[in-house]
Amino acid sequence: MQGYRHVGDRNIYFRSNWEYRYALYLQFLKEQGVIQEWEHEPKTFWFELIKRGVRSYLPDFKIIKDDGTHYWVEVKGYMDSKSKTKLKRFKKYYPEEQLFLADESWFKKYKHLLHV
Repeated sequence: MQGYRHVGDRNIYFRSNWEYRYALYLQFLKEQGVIQEWEHEPKTFWFELIKRGVRSYLPDFKIIKDDGTHYWVEVKGYMDSKSKTKLKRFKKYYPEEQLFLADESWFKKYKHLLHV
């Protein structure tokens, strides 16, 4: 379900209910002191050498750990070919960045933490 939802002290436009639920989980981790901060869609990564097709990627979340380092999270219910290409190019063009995929198996495993 797309739309604006309130999480913490922010009103954010989410593209899916899974994104919203993951944001609630991140807010819980922040309030518990497990992570320092999280951001929703803060940065677009460009694939400068690509002339056609998928030329950029906007990860769903940036998570800042307590030590100041960060990683990215992509919430994905269905992995189509365009999504696979984005993830593959992100790994190739930005090898120093860490990306975690929160897919259906992640949501099944952690459903007890997602009270929405």
